[in-house]
Amino acid sequence: MTHALATDLCAAKPGAERSTPFGPGTDVWKVGGKIFACLTASQGGITLKTDSVETAEMLISAGLGRKASYFHRSWVNLPFSIAPDELRHRVDSAYRLVRASLPKKQQTSLPE
Repeated sequence: MTHALATDLCAAKPGAERSTPFGPGTDVWKVGGKIFACLTASQGGITLKTDSVETAEMLISAGLGRKASYFHRSWVNLPFSIAPDELRHRVDSAYRLVRASLPKKQQTSLPE
């Protein structure tokens, strides 16, 4: 995985928006105003929301990720060395999870 691939995957999500609220070097990806991914050079990977603390712990114990600094325990940081297919799956999951948590009216106003 590269920073460019992770950026492309996040940007391809319908309604996804990139911002840099923490300054240059940290790209925050949101859907409906809620974060689903965070890319930072200092973390050396992408930080993604998971469906539970248990999923994040499973990814960490399997050696696929590490604890995400400054985020809830249900978030995980995946290093740039992760396989592209795994990255694609995890970005898709994080996006769907956050999008599904939005109010129905907001979900229907987003592009398909």
